Amino acid sequence: MQYYNHQFNDVEDYLHHRAPYLLVDRIISITEEAVQTEKVITGKEFFVQGHFPGAAIFPGAMMQELSTQSAGILIAANFNPMPEFNTHDPHFNKYALGVLVRVKNAKFKGFAKPGDTLITEVSLNDHTANFFDFRATIRVEEKTIMQNSFRLANVDSELLYD
Repeated sequence: MQYYNHQFNDVEDYLHHRAPYLLVDRIISITEEAVQTEKVITGKEFFVQGHFPGAAIFPGAMMQELSTQSAGILIAANFNPMPEFNTHDPHFNKYALGVLVRVKNAKFKGFAKPGDTLITEVSLNDHTANFFDFRATIRVEEKTIMQNSFRLANVDSELLYD
């Protein structure tokens, strides 16, 4: 399968996610095999406000999503099977890029709170056809707070729509 390289400047040029669900604030670096992103926790995120009142922390499930969105950026940049990719009209695209199909070995080793900056590092371990295996680490300062392995797939967009 031929892949097209798409290098953009803005996170929204890679992902269909939008606020309030878009978690990646900034792409720090991207290569063919790795991506590093940043998320600053403001405390205004709807999922932080209710998790937990008086002791707000960034939910572990959202850390998983942050790692998945970061990996999705790498797929859109380097392993996009479409010469044209439209982030504003997903019905335009033949494929949905980076659909989560498996999570393994998620380990949560700490907490992130409002004011913290999360640095997510995602490495591509292997890919076969439209399946991509990743390993991710999320850090606050130099402390690792989450590690996981997961698989994303490029799937036919028609599978997602009614």
